[in-house]
Amino acid sequence: LLQDTAPRLMTVPRGDRSQAVIEPYLTDQWFVRAQALAAPAIAAVESGATRFVPDNWAKTYFAWMRDIQDWCISRQLWWGHRIPAWHDDDGNVYVGADEAAARAEHKLDAALPLRQDPDVLDTWFSSALWPFSTLGWPEKTPQLAAFYPTSVLVTGFDIIFFWVARMIMFGLKFMDEVPFREVYVTGLIRDAEGRKMSKSKGNILDPIDLIDGIALDALLKKQTAGLMQPRLAPAIEKATRKQFPNGLAAFGTDALRFTFAQLATQGRDIRFDTGRIQGYRNFCNKLWNAARFVLMQAEAAALTLTLTPDAGAKRSVASGAAERWIMHRLAEALREAEQGIAAYRFDLASQALYDFTWNAYCDWYLELSKAVLGDGGFDSGADGSDSGADGFDSGADGSDSEDGSARKNSVLLVLLTTLEALLRALHPFMPFITEELWQKVAPRLGIQGETIMLQEYPRAADFAYDETAVAEMEWVQAFVLGARQIRAGRDIAPGKLLRAQYRGGSDRERGWLRDNLAAVKAVARLAAIEPAATEPDDAVTALAGETTIIIPLADLIDPRDELGRLRQALKKLAAERERLAAKLDNKQFVGKAPAAVIAAERAKLQEAEKKTRHAEAQIQRVEKLL
Repeated sequence: LLQDTAPRLMTVPRGDRSQAVIEPYLTDQWFVRAQALAAPAIAAVESGATRFVPDNWAKTYFAWMRDIQDWCISRQLWWGHRIPAWHDDDGNVYVGADEAAARAEHKLDAALPLRQDPDVLDTWFSSALWPFSTLGWPEKTPQLAAFYPTSVLVTGFDIIFFWVARMIMFGLKFMDEVPFREVYVTGLIRDAEGRKMSKSKGNILDPIDLIDGIALDALLKKQTAGLMQPRLAPAIEKATRKQFPNGLAAFGTDALRFTFAQLATQGRDIRFDTGRIQGYRNFCNKLWNAARFVLMQAEAAALTLTLTPDAGAKRSVASGAAERWIMHRLAEALREAEQGIAAYRFDLASQALYDFTWNAYCDWYLELSKAVLGDGGFDSGADGSDSGADGFDSGADGSDSEDGSARKNSVLLVLLTTLEALLRALHPFMPFITEELWQKVAPRLGIQGETIMLQEYPRAADFAYDETAVAEMEWVQAFVLGARQIRAGRDIAPGKLLRAQYRGGSDRERGWLRDNLAAVKAVARLAAIEPAATEPDDAVTALAGETTIIIPLADLIDPRDELGRLRQALKKLAAERERLAAKLDNKQFVGKAPAAVIAAERAKLQEAEKKTRHAEAQIQRVEKLL
């Protein structure tokens, strides 16, 4: 009955490590009837005894558990817990905690030869016992009573059924209690291109290498060692050289930890890019330099204080609007951090602290404080003008309203108090740099403690909210930003001091300017701020609330350079007008071109004439400055 024969290439399966031929071989396996274990575990999540975060992962859990199959728990491996079963020569099987227990339960003669089953327990079976077996179970130890159940399990979504579900099943079976109250499910970390990190792809990055750095040659050796598919080595090496031509820089532990906190968005996937670590290493530098500035100021003032534990003492130190504002911003940041941590939104918690540190504390309050501490500030009349040249009485910036030394101490106290609380808030995210800085900052406040790790986490309630101070400082910031925008728009060097004028504004805004005059001048780099009855023609303006900020053009330009620029622009406009006029005077063009094209050219001529008139007017204004 054979009709034909033909050669056929067969694929022989081989082990990826030993290269030995793999053939099907049927053997007896051990199973656990899982349905009886699953029912209580389903009820535990339905009742809220254990909940998933984010809660949508409970659907994945239920999908597995409600369609559960019998569980094969035996593996043919050289490692693991041996199956607690013994065989005699007749093929009978005896199960027990150990051989002695098996013999006793089944009343076996001591002379009967038994051999233990060669298989080992499934890894997930062994690890499902972990929450309580590590605490001394089955004995009722103090550790078991204290730590079971625990508060939270942090894991990936890909092992919800393989590990999470089995731990819940075993916990209920052997302890009559769930092993944890919450399951926080993280995203799956992928590379910058969105591919799952795996050894076979050669795209895994060792966290130690991100912390300490690694040269390119050593990185290539790591990425291509022990590949399941060695033929991929050249492609992996090429991709690695392209992505990391200089190897990996040393980013440090704190920057890496903060990066992972920022990536914890509760999404399904996390794209990991080393560029983000660089940004958070810069953040570490920012925090370090800010602390260094504050400590140098405190040392120069020989300031060492003792704070009472009363939270009100922390609130009472903030005398000025800027001080009350930074305390308010700190309270807001701490509240957001508290809420983020409680909801496992570590991205929101870390972002709130990042924004406060970089924007509120470093970019604004440190700069504002320099006006009081004397580092970059301008005393009233320091530019050689009369004491009332700013349009306010001498001392209107507050310098005469309280003793200068007391004012400096108040600002320094707020700088230190805010920084110390910020270090405690950042500590879970950045443990090393915060410990190092806290050891230097805490003694300045009279705080005793061996380590920041044993200090209480700061509370928003420790710092007062002050909406009045917020309104005042937001207006001050708008004034400073307006002046800065004018400077940036005209490409004026930061070191050049400008003379500003203001017009309009409410009584409240004029009061804010008077109270913060020195700080505004220092941060905005202004030599003076004077009232203007009318807006000059040769000026650039910006708004802060209802107040118009005016910077005279003479402060922004060199008249001769500006005159040359304007005359050159006028020359180009004249050539453009001449070209357009000649085109429109051409009868052939006008006779053949579509009406829309002719209209467009006439519009261009009108625009050029308009720009010419504007340039001529500017030239006249600049000529008056010479």
